[in-house]
Amino acid sequence: MTTDVRERLLAGVTIPAHPLALTPDRAFDERAQRALTRYYLASEVDGLAVGVHTTQFELHDDPGLFAEVLSLAASTGPLLVAGVIGDTAQAVREAAVAAEAGYDAVLLCPFGMSDSGPDAQLDRARAVGEVLPVIGFALQEAVGGRPLPKSYWSRLFDLDAVVGVKAAPFDRYRTNDIARALVEHDRWDRIALLTGNDDTIVADLVTPWRAVVGGQERTLRVAGGLLGQWAVGTRAAVAVRRRAVDLTGELLATGADLVEVNAAVFDVAHRFAGCVAGVNEVLRQQGLLASSACLASAEVLSPGQADLIADARKRFPALLDEDFVEEHRDDWLR
Repeated sequence: MTTDVRERLLAGVTIPAHPLALTPDRAFDERAQRALTRYYLASEVDGLAVGVHTTQFELHDDPGLFAEVLSLAASTGPLLVAGVIGDTAQAVREAAVAAEAGYDAVLLCPFGMSDSGPDAQLDRARAVGEVLPVIGFALQEAVGGRPLPKSYWSRLFDLDAVVGVKAAPFDRYRTNDIARALVEHDRWDRIALLTGNDDTIVADLVTPWRAVVGGQERTLRVAGGLLGQWAVGTRAAVAVRRRAVDLTGELLATGADLVEVNAAVFDVAHRFAGCVAGVNEVLRQQGLLASSACLASAEVLSPGQADLIADARKRFPALLDEDFVEEHRDDWLR
């Protein structure tokens, strides 16, 4: 399994982080949840990530609902990645649930750990790697991440179960640390580097990291992304990732446009306070979700964010799949 997952990641992937569909009174909306999955499959994604930050970490407080949400995306064809949180015991339990549901890999979210230091995270990675292949995760501090040194990433890459790493610190220096640690590592060509930096998606996709090791020059490129931003405008995201091999001015200009879209969706003006609700709000405005509600009552849109999202939809309709969603929405909801 590890070999198969590794090869699929290295081949290049567009993986949206699957939102959690709720009714306005915060009850689980299975119909809308299935509709979102159908939207992503119709967009020809390479994988789905469920139970991650965009699915709302509060989902993990209800093990039954966590298992149900994972199961709804199972057996759909793409690579399935389950987000796990908490200390080692919880993460291993959740990985076992994901394995039973047919998931291919685990994304190690640092959220909810009583000790999220480097040694504790490495111990957890080893334990979870006994259950499923592992994707490491540099999560931005605004939503529960913590800075980790370059040495941590080198030690993580030593683990045979590690097949990928998601770089999402929203910080160029820390992203560079992860990429440098990987390109200099003996397993540099067996671990997929995935972007999670919503503010530099295109830049990450087209940037090569080079190093000379043992007299041989290596060139490392991002293999794709696992992003909350790709939960909206998903068909456009698939096209952008596939075009990333072309270092053209047009694609770089698209990257700048995508930063503007993300600023509205991820609520940059309020330090990402409304980032999960923002993803849901795009889908609500498009008619795929009944509500932008989140499980946590404090997880809401910031003042003016809905208007910024509406403006982004008008200015960049192609990047948000407006026509595609309008054409197929009723079928996906049926």
